[in-house]
Amino acid sequence: MNMQQSQQDLQPVETSTGSNPARKKGFMALAAAIVIAGGGYSAYWYFIGSRFVSTDNAYAAVEMSEVTPSVGGIVHDVLVTDTQFVHQGDVLVRIDDTDAQLALNRAEADFALAQQRVKSYFASDEGLSALVQAREADQTRSKAQLESAQADFRRAQIDFNRRKDLVKSGSVSGEELTNAQTALRQAQANLNAAEAAAAQAQANRLSAIAQKKANAAHIEGTTLENNPEVLQAKARLNQARVDFDRTVIRAPVDGVIAQRRVQVGKRVQIGAPLMAIVPIHHMHIDANFKEVDLKHVKIGQRVTATADLYGDDVKYQGVVTGLSGGTGSAFSMIPAQNATGNWIKVVQRLPVRIELDPQQLAAYPLQVGLSMEVEIDTDSQASQSVTAKASTHSAADPS
Repeated sequence: MNMQQSQQDLQPVETSTGSNPARKKGFMALAAAIVIAGGGYSAYWYFIGSRFVSTDNAYAAVEMSEVTPSVGGIVHDVLVTDTQFVHQGDVLVRIDDTDAQLALNRAEADFALAQQRVKSYFASDEGLSALVQAREADQTRSKAQLESAQADFRRAQIDFNRRKDLVKSGSVSGEELTNAQTALRQAQANLNAAEAAAAQAQANRLSAIAQKKANAAHIEGTTLENNPEVLQAKARLNQARVDFDRTVIRAPVDGVIAQRRVQVGKRVQIGAPLMAIVPIHHMHIDANFKEVDLKHVKIGQRVTATADLYGDDVKYQGVVTGLSGGTGSAFSMIPAQNATGNWIKVVQRLPVRIELDPQQLAAYPLQVGLSMEVEIDTDSQASQSVTAKASTHSAADPS
């Protein structure tokens, strides 16, 4: 019985010893599988996986359009509310236009008066030309009269002197001398009057010439349409019309109203922010990549992005369009003080701008600030169609 028990005890030992080769083969197969899997993963990472860089520190962004008034006044009407979608050109706000209408009326009246003044300048130019000719004729006439008066005076002077000499010899009576003296005095008076008339005629001619020159200065080298006075009045009229039109504030772009601050009855100043418009069809992504991941990132590379809003069911196609000029910390309100003694190195992040396919944005719109996950294929260049769409979208975005 002891021998049988010994044989039974020995039997499991033989079985255990006989199974060692199978276990070795199993371990070797497992090790080989691990090595193959590791090698395959390494090969995949080297040839494919390493070309992709990704981050979930990314957010939907857009260049919002700020709505501000170009004229001041009291708000008469507000036609939109937050979250409302508007199209470019839709009326958003109306400012009371009473003052603008009065200014427009004054400008229209000033423009009409300016036209009348310039017309009178042209009409006066012809009249002043005729006046100058008349004054020149008067001067010629007065000059002739002066010469005649001078001749009469000389004759009277000679006659008086001759008779004065003859009185001494008794050849001429005293009465004749008196008459000659009277004639001389009359000739002197006529000469004085002729000289005064000639001087006045010359002054009148010079005055007429000065008037003509002064009038010509208003219209010389111009017409009614391009006269400076008319153009100045027209410019004021155009400005008044623009100010009147600006009392109606319209949407500069298509988008959703946000941050509405304006209320009816509020007095607003030029440039005061009234509301913002978010052009949701022109969204892009600001992806903040670690600096160590940006070595191979270049403009034009293809991007795949997903939004937490839609999950993995919607994959946006995009293209890298730019890298920021500085890290987020460099542009923060309180820049990092790296010169202090307790400095700790922190991996910096650089914003990368990614433009999305406008057609996908139209089908699956995004809102500002939504969380995104992006993956850049650093071994690619965006296809011509994607690049063209992004370029067209960026160029067409007026914001």
